[in-house]
Amino acid sequence: MRVLIVEDSQPLADALARGIGAEGYACDHAASGERALTFLEDVAYDLVVLDLMLPGIDGLGVLRALRRRSEAARVLVLSARDQIGDRVTALDAGADDYLVKPFAFDELLARLRALKRRPLERAEPVLRHAGIELDPNTRSVRCGETQFDLTPKEFALLELLLRERSRVLSRTQIFERLYDGASETSDKAVEVILSTLRAKLARCGAGGLIETRRGFGYVIA
Repeated sequence: MRVLIVEDSQPLADALARGIGAEGYACDHAASGERALTFLEDVAYDLVVLDLMLPGIDGLGVLRALRRRSEAARVLVLSARDQIGDRVTALDAGADDYLVKPFAFDELLARLRALKRRPLERAEPVLRHAGIELDPNTRSVRCGETQFDLTPKEFALLELLLRERSRVLSRTQIFERLYDGASETSDKAVEVILSTLRAKLARCGAGGLIETRRGFGYVIA
């Protein structure tokens, strides 16, 4: 197993390399986000131990770049940030586990073993069309160089239409994909979500991305 340790503290990185190496792993060390991305371009790693507070490109930047490339390396975030929001952000960005510093080394090794046992799953491919880039792994959307925020339902609708590109979906079909059977929401909610999504797309010049086929439904052609 090949492990990349991304940590800017040299003493901690050395200790990690010694301890993880003693378990039979081959370890490389990157002291910055930029250096980590260089390693990740050249080597297919099985595991990444990633600090968040790095000089230059931070750990979240490394993580998002890794997932945008659909790399399957399992990532254990190792950080002094101990707030729930920090953990949620890292996990939503594609981390597989999160361990707070200071930590017990035995626990770190146990978590790495657990990640090693986890079936290797390739990250979902990024959906790209007409200048729009939707990443299902990081739940992010870019329009050109601009990243913009969508509500969960707006994101789900855009993802659905991109995945079903060229297929016309009726309002009822979309509603059934966005809401569960117990929902008391009317299917007219689809039109509201569509309206706000189109407005956000229009602000980056993609207002015509979603077409209306009157009497039939909606499509990204």
